[in-house]
Amino acid sequence: MDEKTHLWTPPIDAPVLETARLILRPPKVEDFEGWAAFYADAETMRYMEGPQPREVAWRALATMAGCWALCGFGMFSLIDRESGRWIGRVGPWRPEGWPGNEVGWGILSEFQGKGYAYEAAVASIDWAFDVLGWDCIIHSVPEVNQRSNALAQRLGSTRQRLITLPPPAGTPVYMWGQTREQWRASARTRPRAARYRARRG
Repeated sequence: MDEKTHLWTPPIDAPVLETARLILRPPKVEDFEGWAAFYADAETMRYMEGPQPREVAWRALATMAGCWALCGFGMFSLIDRESGRWIGRVGPWRPEGWPGNEVGWGILSEFQGKGYAYEAAVASIDWAFDVLGWDCIIHSVPEVNQRSNALAQRLGSTRQRLITLPPPAGTPVYMWGQTREQWRASARTRPRAARYRARRG
């Protein structure tokens, strides 16, 4: 990037969530290399649009930062507390025309299988219900994405129906979901390590 480019940073009162192993915060411009690696990763992008160039990754990062600026929420950048590395994006998301208030996830392939997506999704769902005041959440998952379908089920959501996401996605997915009451009723069954504490950035 051009060093003269203005670097946007989240507002000072932007939320930062912390779990046992992770930091969840709004995206920053220094996350771009992580986003670029994410979008270039064939395994990570298998169920989305396939591997994408850096220019597309930049637009995706800018879109999510813009969502935070416009709406006060969006997917969090997911940071490994031990190494400080960007490892994915997880959190609330509802672009225009979306079928509901979603909490979604995407983890770099080298960090998959370690429970990070579950840990971050739990914190994000708690935050969405506690702070955003949402009364239900969904997850939109392609039928062939077995790992994400299993995660949605582990989170306590139920598969509801087949839907087609609006453009530019335009793909058929299964919509999973649950209510705030259902989520809170199952709170005692979730690992303590996945619980979060919030602070301001």
